[in-house]
Formats: sequence, C-alpha cells, structure tokens
Amino acid sequence: MSSSPRVVDFVVDFLRRQGVRHVFGVGGANIEDLYDALHQARGGPLGVVAKHEFSAATMADGYHRASQRVPVIASTSGAGAMNLVPGVAELRASCVPAVVLVGQPPAALDGRGSFQETSGLAGSIDAVRLFGELGVHCVRVDEPEAITDALPRAFAAATDPSAPGPAVLLLPKDVQQAVLPAWAPPRPVVPAAPALSAAAERSRAAGLLREAARQPGGVAVIAGEAVARADARRELARLAAALPAGVAVVPDAKDVFDPRDPRYLGISGAIGTDATQEALERAAAVLLAGTRLPQMAGGGLRDHLKAVPVVCVDPRTPFLDAHGELVRLTGPLGPELDLLARAVAAEPPADDDDARPATHLVPPAPVTPTVPTPPPDTLLDMRTAVLLVSAALPEGSTVVADAGNAGAAATHHIDVPPDGRFVAALGMGGMGHSFGAGIGAAFATGRRACVVAGDGAFFMHGMEVHTAVEHRLPVTFVVLNNNAHGMCATRERLFFAGDYSYNLFRPARIGDGAAALFPGLPAVTVRTAGELTAALGRAHATPTPALICVDVDPTEMPPFRPFRQQSLPAGPGRPAREGAVPG
Repeated sequence: MSSSPRVVDFVVDFLRRQGVRHVFGVGGANIEDLYDALHQARGGPLGVVAKHEFSAATMADGYHRASQRVPVIASTSGAGAMNLVPGVAELRASCVPAVVLVGQPPAALDGRGSFQETSGLAGSIDAVRLFGELGVHCVRVDEPEAITDALPRAFAAATDPSAPGPAVLLLPKDVQQAVLPAWAPPRPVVPAAPALSAAAERSRAAGLLREAARQPGGVAVIAGEAVARADARRELARLAAALPAGVAVVPDAKDVFDPRDPRYLGISGAIGTDATQEALERAAAVLLAGTRLPQMAGGGLRDHLKAVPVVCVDPRTPFLDAHGELVRLTGPLGPELDLLARAVAAEPPADDDDARPATHLVPPAPVTPTVPTPPPDTLLDMRTAVLLVSAALPEGSTVVADAGNAGAAATHHIDVPPDGRFVAALGMGGMGHSFGAGIGAAFATGRRACVVAGDGAFFMHGMEVHTAVEHRLPVTFVVLNNNAHGMCATRERLFFAGDYSYNLFRPARIGDGAAALFPGLPAVTVRTAGELTAALGRAHATPTPALICVDVDPTEMPPFRPFRQQSLPAGPGRPAREGAVPG
C-alpha cells in the first residue's frame, strides 16, 4: 500500500479483508488507479484483465456460481462502462451477487463536456440512472471519505438474501486518487440471514404436501439453481424421500439432484422432455425449491399450477398467477427444506391402503442408462458430441452451456459429474456468456471447466480463450460449429417460409484458426467419435486450456420442446434432418 493511502488503497484493503481473491475487468484511464492499488497491495486480489467488459461480468458470474464467493468487477468509463450493461443485466436477472466498480471522469469536469462523461449533466448520459436500473444498488461516490461507508453498503446490498444481485459504485477518477486520512481496518461484511418462516406456515405447507402425497399423482418437486448456491442438495434429497416425491430440475440446475435417483423426473420446461412435463402435470401438489419458475423452467406449466396446491421455498416471489393454495417459506433455503422435511415426517399417514403415499402414481424417470460408446468412425452430430463430452468429464468439473442449439443440446444430454456444477445464463440468454463464465469457474475452483458453445457464440466472445491461455487455466472449450446461428436458422424453417436464411454462414475453420492464433493452445477440429474422445482425453489430462471444434449440421433439430412440436420443412438447399432426441 502507498505511504499516502488513497481511496483506491482503501478499496483494495477492504476487498482483501472481505476475502476477495480476483477482480475481473478491463483497464482504462478512469480505472487505472484501482489497478495500481491492486499491484501495490501485498496479498491482495489478483486483477484479471478480460478482452471485453461483457466477459469480465460473465467471469464474475461463473466465479460465483461455481464457488458462492462474491466476485468483483472493474471497468473504466464510457464505452467500457456501456460494455458492462448486458453482463450486469444477466447478473441481475439471475440473482448473482457482485460488486461492480465503474470508473468515471474526474468529478471536477462534470457538466463540461469531459471525454466519456456520464454525469447526467449538460445532456450527458446519467450513469446513476442507467446502473440504478440494472443493479440492485447504485451509488456515485462524490466525496473521498464516503467510500468507507459506500463500499460496505454495496457488499451488503449485493448479498441481500431476499434480492441478491450486482451492486454498482461509480468512482470519479479524482475521488479514486484522493488521499484518505488514516482509517480503521474495515470489518468484513457478513450477509444477514433471513428469518425462518413462521412455524404455522411450515405446518400448513407440510399438511398440504402430506395430503397430496396420498392422492393420485402425489407430490412433484421442481428444484432450482438456488439449491446449489445454498448447498442444500442433501436437504432437498431428504425432503423428497420424506414425502416421497419425484424431483424435476430447471435447466440451469442440473447438478442439484442425482439423475440416477429413481425419483428423478428430468428437466422441466422448454429443454426438458414431454414425459417430465406430463409427470409434473399429474402431480396433486408441486413444491418449488430454490426457483421462481421462470418461463424457460415452467412456462407451459404455470396455468396448470393454478389448480393445485403450491409450496414455494425461496425468499424471492415466484412467477405465478393467483392461486387458491400457495404457501411461501422465505427463510434460508437449506434450513427451510430441512425443517419442512421434519414437519412432513412428524405425522406419517395411517397404515391402511387408502392412506399410503401414492408414490407409484408419480412415475419417476428411469435410472439414466449408460450411453453406449459409438464406433470410432461415427460421424458426429450435436447429440453424439455432447454425450461423448458428458462421458469424459472429470469428477468435480464445471459444465458451462451457452445459448442456442448448442446450449440446448448440452443442457438436455450432459450429466454433471459428482461434485461438479452446471452453469447456464437463462436470465438474459446472452450468446458468448459461457467463455467468460468457464474462465471464472476455473479461477474459483482450480478444477476443469468444460464450455459447450456454438460458433455464433465463439465469434461474439470466443477471444476470451486468450485469457485462459494467459493464465494457463484448466478450461476445455468445445465449439459445435454448424456455420450458422443455429437456433435462428431453425426458427426460420419452422415458423416462416423456410426458403431463405439470414443465419447460415460461409464455412469457418475455427479449430485451425485458434491453433494458429494462440501458440501453445491445443486446438483441433474433429469429425468422428474416436477423434473427439481422443481430443477430450488429451485436454482433460493437462492443467491447461484446450479447444475442440466439432463440425456439425445446421439442420439438426435441437432438443427444444417448442421445436419438436412443429413440422420441419427442408432448409434452403439442404435436406431436413432431425437429431435423435430421446423421450
């Protein structure tokens, strides 16, 4: 730390005491003082410079989802700040806590046409209003001494369990540089745990669930990504056993319930199967655990839920219309699930045929079978490729699925390995999110992250591969290259004339190009099952990054329920081909 401590020195000291290990961002004139303080600090956080501010935000996203630690993002003013917008929006939509430090031009120049001004004066963009809409909290620090209160408040706002998300501090350059008088060591911010729900509400919820368990259809649980973030998998499993109930998971929560468990129902929503949807619609009551049930997780189910009792265990308000019977338990997820399981078990049903739980009436999905290994010379499609990726995943690795057809295939077919995590950005659904998120997950855990993305996502933010190369991170980038914006091309054929496309591209040699662009990066193109298996084995055997490009067909139907319900005409100049999509 410098002999004359500056505001930025206080910031870095606070971050260190808060346990922050990494700051993800992109430098620039109005944030360079913070990077200087990071360099000067002893044992302080590591500054990780991304290639684009969007990716800095997605690194923070993956970092938190893989480790539950609060990440920090740093950006300069002007276009740098504007580039943060979609990434911060994803953090907000997905309830991911983060502290975002955005540099501003010197406050002394406000309203005088300074370069990159966003003070809101003299007709300029108002960054407080902009980030106030995007974040759960936004404050511009105009006085140096105010940082000692503003930064702890930002951490507290970001980690508020009832509404976690990005908290933004706008830091003018002259404020960052200002010397602070001696300050007391800042105390770490400990998020306040929400109070447990009232015992009467828990008793009511247990009674509804016990009654439903005796009826045809029984109880179905829909578990969300918040179960993973609260590390409440064991409590969820105990509650499912106590009811007993079938368990479905939302698309970005594949790792919260064991797919080999006989109670596993599959993925709910658009990326799931018809069998899962039917099982959920037969249920006499539904328990939402750690999910608000957004459209991708249950849009087609919400009308049905109006007619059955629903218990929601989550501090956030669910996306449900008015219900006759809706019970909300809003305390910490793990303790609420545990206490609910105890309450359910406290009054077992009477020992007669009419009162036994009707578990046989909630048909669980079969235990996930072992996928037969295709012959080595089998040409690859998306389904076969992601099944091979799934089979090769090391224990404890994080799987990051991008948007579009590639992400749908990964979500539908990849099973998360033991102690692993599954990450998908379903808040804003931004293409290219996975490249930064995979890097952030690798920073957080030190274990392998496997990114599955399409070529469209690669062309948007795939240059973050360079960041993985620079830091020698264990990330395997699998690019499913159909030379198209595949989901858009599929929609053109399904919902429009099908005799044109804006979304089919000239071929690109991504694997060869990455190998030439990044010396030392193992980057290959594979076309057969044997080639992919060998490439995955080589990648996962090292502690460094690798890129594997898989050439696939843009006419393959992704495992997306709304698409499978449509007839599929031939595309322009190509025959229609449906991928093999089970159940």
